[in-house]
Amino acid sequence: MGYSDIMGAAEDIADQFLRMTKHYLPHLARLCLISTFLEDGIRMWFQWNEQRDYIEATWNCGYFLAICFVLINLFGQLGGCILILSRNFVQYACFGLFGIIGLQTVAYSILWDLKFLMRNLALGGGLLLLLAESRSEGKSMFAGVPTISESSPKQYMQLGGRVLLILMFMTLLHFNANFFSIIQNVVGTGLIVLVAIGFKTKLAALTLVVWLFSLNLYFNAFWTIPAYKPMHDFLKYDFFQSMSVIGGLLLVVALGPGGVSMDEKKKEW
Repeated sequence: MGYSDIMGAAEDIADQFLRMTKHYLPHLARLCLISTFLEDGIRMWFQWNEQRDYIEATWNCGYFLAICFVLINLFGQLGGCILILSRNFVQYACFGLFGIIGLQTVAYSILWDLKFLMRNLALGGGLLLLLAESRSEGKSMFAGVPTISESSPKQYMQLGGRVLLILMFMTLLHFNANFFSIIQNVVGTGLIVLVAIGFKTKLAALTLVVWLFSLNLYFNAFWTIPAYKPMHDFLKYDFFQSMSVIGGLLLVVALGPGGVSMDEKKKEW
């Protein structure tokens, strides 16, 4: 069996999976995507005092501004999740969650931590895909501005979302010389390049979903750590952030790569 036969069989399996799950896969994707915001919003409620005290001590901003920060995170995240899951005002919810990502990036000094910054950008990529999904093809963000090509802003959002999503996987690459790491890096790099350029996109994205979910269960098993230990919260944060990126990848699987992709261009050749 040659390479083309293997790829053909794999694509057949992926197509069969999509046919079986097409009615509920987008709903699962949205649930996974907002999971980190949902978990963080709930955490703001249960760790109210700790979050307020951290912001007040770190930024020396006073009690009132620290309370405002916690309130914005609490209601902004939970409200955005409710709107997205109920399919109401999804675009406004996405913009609100973009604001939360930006606010937390500054407040928690994520801007200076490359790994966490890349993960936050990947999370933003998932929101960008959700924003693209919520837009109708006929609408344009740049109404009245002439366009150079037929590609709509929605298609460029899908391209941007795909590119940002792969930043999560770049944080998982291990630069050491053992055989398993080399194989993982080569295969992982190949898959993220395929998703970024939009070639064999659904198959590559589905493979990355399986890969990331497996790594997430293995490395971020927060339920095995007692709740009182700090590592519990760190692993829990990583777990749900990874689940959100999985949600973004599932949107790619469900909706395709969009017009700015090699898969779409192949149809014109």
